[in-house]
Amino acid sequence: MSKHYDIIIIGGGNAGLGVSAIAADAGKSIAFIEGRDFGGTCPNRGCTPKKVLVAAAHTLHEIERADVHGITVGEPSLDWAHLIQRSQDMISFIPDAMADVAAKRGDVYKGYARFTGPDSVEVNGETLTADHIVIATGSKPRALPIPGAELMITSDEVLSDREQPENVIFIGGGVIALEFAHVYQRAGTQVTILEVMPQLLPRLEADAVAQLRAETERLGVNVHTGVNVRSIEAEGGQHAVYVEIDGETRRLLADRVVNGAGRVANVDSLNLEAAGVEHDGVAIKVDKTLRSVSNPRIYVAGDALVQAPQLSPLATWEGRIVGRNVTGDAGIEPDYRAIPSVVHTVPAFATVGMTEADAAEEGRPVSVTVNDMTGWFSGKSYAETVAWSKVLVDETTDEIVGAHLVGHRAEELVHFFALAMQHGIAASKLKETQFAFPTFSSDIKNLF
Repeated sequence: MSKHYDIIIIGGGNAGLGVSAIAADAGKSIAFIEGRDFGGTCPNRGCTPKKVLVAAAHTLHEIERADVHGITVGEPSLDWAHLIQRSQDMISFIPDAMADVAAKRGDVYKGYARFTGPDSVEVNGETLTADHIVIATGSKPRALPIPGAELMITSDEVLSDREQPENVIFIGGGVIALEFAHVYQRAGTQVTILEVMPQLLPRLEADAVAQLRAETERLGVNVHTGVNVRSIEAEGGQHAVYVEIDGETRRLLADRVVNGAGRVANVDSLNLEAAGVEHDGVAIKVDKTLRSVSNPRIYVAGDALVQAPQLSPLATWEGRIVGRNVTGDAGIEPDYRAIPSVVHTVPAFATVGMTEADAAEEGRPVSVTVNDMTGWFSGKSYAETVAWSKVLVDETTDEIVGAHLVGHRAEELVHFFALAMQHGIAASKLKETQFAFPTFSSDIKNLF
């Protein structure tokens, strides 16, 4: 006999926990199904432990620039095993803490769910039914159709590998590749990035990416775009990557080959056909309220969606929207126009809103202001190696519609632009805002 709930949440990450926060407050009965660890990718195998490594890279960057300030520092040495252990120690409490939160809100089932009908799932041989089912299964590394792809590791292994490799090749020039490249290269590992597209981070503002690429190459990272990776082979304790670069096939050797091609929705094992959920093998088709277009009982939130950026706070936000939609406030739609995101390189690349290409495609009349701040007082004070911005303002409405920054505390400044965009603060009003001086924030009014 099956057990019935108001809501079944498949996945115990940020999206699922966001749904449960609203549903529990509404008094709904909840079943959580999680096959791995509660908290999901970001706090356990992604952004949180990775930021510990990025913090170390920041310190190495400051040491590199110390001589500009008249400070003499000896050659730094990073204990990689210690760094990995530090990151693991800082997150060790998270799975149990998140599991405790889930258990306070509903029944927890450890295992992997498969749909058996439009309102039913099976987990560990037990059938559960619900009025609503939320798919919050997160993402997984994108599979690459390369002979020998099984020899690659993922970011999971990078974050748990206590042996620092001498050289690493990233297949794919996405966020994961850029962020770890900046850590590895500063720690003394030689890094190569191989990207099939003409541009690293192909969906982001091209001019900003060019600035980040130049800084990445300044560190010594070998970057190749527009390449064709032919195969990966094990060779004498290392890995040989055969890649076509500028029409010439080369053989590159590395201790590790990392899948840096991004992540895709983790939905292919759910047996979506049994639930009558329309999908294309990767993307579940949903309406503007994140509800399945073919099964009104089912919603999707977090990285299992493909039309929205795969960001941890976004997953929580989407989960809470779904929670409201299934508990009485039906019809709420997420608005993705002002979502800030950061590539945590050193220095960071932050972006929000439209790219210049987006504006041109939409035919939107925008003024575009580009600045190199390395020669500004703030940039020179901190001996910035790159400090660059591009800001787009609608010429008709005076709205900020896009901002893209590299360096100059981009990971923090981007939020001023996101705040203005989300709450309708005109560009001219932002210019009138008073900031303490001298600060990086005080430069904002000069960026557009």
